[in-house]
Amino acid sequence: MSAVLGVNAVFHDPAAALVVDGVVVAAAEEERFSRRKHGKTPVPFATWELPESAIGFCLDAGGVEAADLDAVAYSYDPALAPTDPGRGADAWESLRTLYASRAPQFLHTVLAGLDVSRVRHVPHHVAHAASAFGLAPFPSCAVLVLDGRGERTSGLAGHAVDGRLEVLATTALPNSLGLWYEELTAHLGYRRSSDEYKVMAMASYGKPRHLEEFRRLVRLDRHGGVVTDRVDWSKFAAPGRGDGSLVQAQIDLASTVQTRLEEVLVDYAGWLGRRTGERCLAMAGGIALNCVANSRVFEQGPFDEVWVQPAAGDAGTALGAAVATALELGEPVEPMRTAALGPAWDDATIEAVLGRARVPYRRPDDLADAVAARLADDAVVAWFQGRSEFGPRALGHRSLLAHPGPARNLDRLNDIKGREKFRPVAPLVLEERAADIFSGGPLPSPFMLFTHRVAPQWRSRLAAVVHVDGTARIQTVNVDVEPVLHRCLCAFERRTGLPVLVNTSLNTAGRPMVDSPRDALECFGSAPIDVLALGPFLVERRHFFADGSGSADDQVV
Repeated sequence: MSAVLGVNAVFHDPAAALVVDGVVVAAAEEERFSRRKHGKTPVPFATWELPESAIGFCLDAGGVEAADLDAVAYSYDPALAPTDPGRGADAWESLRTLYASRAPQFLHTVLAGLDVSRVRHVPHHVAHAASAFGLAPFPSCAVLVLDGRGERTSGLAGHAVDGRLEVLATTALPNSLGLWYEELTAHLGYRRSSDEYKVMAMASYGKPRHLEEFRRLVRLDRHGGVVTDRVDWSKFAAPGRGDGSLVQAQIDLASTVQTRLEEVLVDYAGWLGRRTGERCLAMAGGIALNCVANSRVFEQGPFDEVWVQPAAGDAGTALGAAVATALELGEPVEPMRTAALGPAWDDATIEAVLGRARVPYRRPDDLADAVAARLADDAVVAWFQGRSEFGPRALGHRSLLAHPGPARNLDRLNDIKGREKFRPVAPLVLEERAADIFSGGPLPSPFMLFTHRVAPQWRSRLAAVVHVDGTARIQTVNVDVEPVLHRCLCAFERRTGLPVLVNTSLNTAGRPMVDSPRDALECFGSAPIDVLALGPFLVERRHFFADGSGSADDQVV
């Protein structure tokens, strides 16, 4: 048996992943255990944590002891980091380098019995790249990684063949598409390296009025790198407050930046296609979470297929470091079929939690049909099933589900979650029905990383999930990969004629997605959610706050 543990630690999004005999057996973010989003606390320079719980979970899931590990791969290489402040180093990067150089020591304290000589440093963007090409369903492909920063660079472009990566180009700091987008996010009053998806959503409400100027400021160079000149954001719009109260100038600035990002990525895809001759592209890095840009690359770039790592952000570098190291050790790695790589709870454990909480519940004969019936009646359902997802998207394991028809359900869900009104919610759709309703992005689309145009005849029928620009960020549901969720969608379609459900993450603003039965009960108890489907059990709000007696017809325990 070969076993490689991957770790991203100390700075944001600490995570761990385990690859055993070429199979990803587990991956999880520390925030799901600590309940601190992105692994942060309010104290400066003491804000990031070690993924001790995530590491423990991965080893338990794989049945592996620390002494059994062939390697522990840390997704940052201090030997590549700059030491001269004039060449891109700053206090944060210097601190990250310091901690990375000490990784063998702290990993030894977490992993009793670990031989520290087995700790390897994997360059940050190589880890991102391996999480994409190493797990994509292609034997060879072009590779594109773009994010904020890592060591000396902010991304790479490459060519992967049979698990080996040739780096064709890098972008040297301080040039960075990710930092450029982060700066806009901060200027609009939101949290940088956290709230960029909000800027993407608001961009659809504006017009790219400053596009010509930004085409001069941000561009691709002839060597395959990105140039991002310094921007005086206040020249285009006043700073925002981050509370959703944006003026049109700020929205138009977001639209401009989003549009220019899309254009640069299409240019980059064209350059990569010409250099590699490939028809497939694999992507990772924080920029690859921009689903609007991904779809434009798919539609206007030279590639027939585009695959994006579902954990494209820095948490995914734990997975990529493990994959890169497994490949280096000569272990072929299987493609990634699912992002459901986190913890799960058996029925008996869930029932014990419900019993200790003294929560009335029932166990219907057909959970999927029972939930579909409540959804057809316009209930909001908290859906907690199987293993939790790795990455930022709720993919039908830790989700809030709702009827996609009533337009009011968008505001209803945003109110439940405490989110800004301009943010859309996403649809789940039966994979076999997706092409009847959605176009403009790759199908199937199981990881919710592309936007698709909604057919005009369906827009009024799916009013809750259609964004202001007529698109939706879909997730296709395959019967073999997600059988219970597929049955629920089928049962909902029988009742409503709609093979679609609203899907948004099971959490409230500022909190990580729920990851345990207790988390689910706390979220359910604190938000106006109608039904909780917790494993095979149903909890109804009308019973949750009643005397617990229920009725014989409801079979309430």
